[in-house]
Amino acid sequence: MREEICISNKKLREYFAALFKTDVIIDGVCELGAGSKEARKKELKGFGYGKPYLIECNVNGKKKRVVLETLRVEGGFGHDHFSDRAQILIWQHSVFNKLPRHVRSVDVGAFTVNGNLKSTGDCREFFIVTELVEGQLYHVDLDRIKEQKRLTRLDLERCRALSDYLVAIHGVKKDSPELYVRRIRDLVGHGECIFGLTDSYPAKLPYISKRDFMEIEKKCVEWRWKLKNKTHRLSQVHGDYHPWNIMFRRGLDFTVLDRSRGEWGESADDVSALSINYLFYSLQTYGKLAGPFERLFKLFWKNYLDKTGDEEILSVIQPFYAWRGLVVASPLWYPNLALDVREKLFFFIKNILETEKLELKRINSYFKEA
Repeated sequence: MREEICISNKKLREYFAALFKTDVIIDGVCELGAGSKEARKKELKGFGYGKPYLIECNVNGKKKRVVLETLRVEGGFGHDHFSDRAQILIWQHSVFNKLPRHVRSVDVGAFTVNGNLKSTGDCREFFIVTELVEGQLYHVDLDRIKEQKRLTRLDLERCRALSDYLVAIHGVKKDSPELYVRRIRDLVGHGECIFGLTDSYPAKLPYISKRDFMEIEKKCVEWRWKLKNKTHRLSQVHGDYHPWNIMFRRGLDFTVLDRSRGEWGESADDVSALSINYLFYSLQTYGKLAGPFERLFKLFWKNYLDKTGDEEILSVIQPFYAWRGLVVASPLWYPNLALDVREKLFFFIKNILETEKLELKRINSYFKEA
């Protein structure tokens, strides 16, 4: 359970004064449903998550009663992350007052780390500000390797360093079964994941049909039920670990960008996101996994498996590879990709979903029609 949020009457008064643009006196605060006058405390130090609180105040001589509440944190249902709860509350404020006979929303806001209450009720859009990171995205290395068809020592060292990074972050585990189930559910149904990707494809394509997409989606639902109980695998993850989100400077010094969809998840998410790019670049260059990209693919995987001992990942990565395959095969993201490469990527997606345990030595067989 989360600790209570400690907010003083002074902070409440300042918030409501700013909201109503006039002086406000707080007459009482209590949990909603505390009917007796004794229960209606003058000042309540702690606000519990998911509990509604009745706040009685005097605004310019007029009595006003409002309810302040947050969403429950525990229990899943898509409320796991701060951003989930913010999304729901912001939406509620934007629509409650549009529906006849619905209780009116006065404001939506947030508790700050300093114990203040901050109004966001008049916000139109949210933004983020980050530090500037200098360097060169990792895909530039892969572009050069594709053109020159050879590796440098630094290419091998960077590949190992990127694998080592995942070994390190995936070593941090968490006992929270609902978060793992959430992540596997999101893998299939999230707008940025499998169903969102299949919906993004044009209606008629020469290399994939509506029925093919239906079969892929059905297999991914089957995989969800295979994986959802593997909650012991919940690990710290990046969530979008691909060459356009990795910025190298000199040598092995790099920074990762744009972490996505939560801090905890399945290790196979990150492993598939990066390693499929070695397959993708090799298909464009050789029509199969070969040459320098085969060497990088094998090095990345061997290093990861040797240092984590996680052989189980070979039995859970299949729907994650299918998702990442849908990304790199997409005409939205890669409009100029050769037809034969797209066809091989879809053979890979279909074959990998039929494979109970990934055989790394047989990767090239997955690019052929079954």
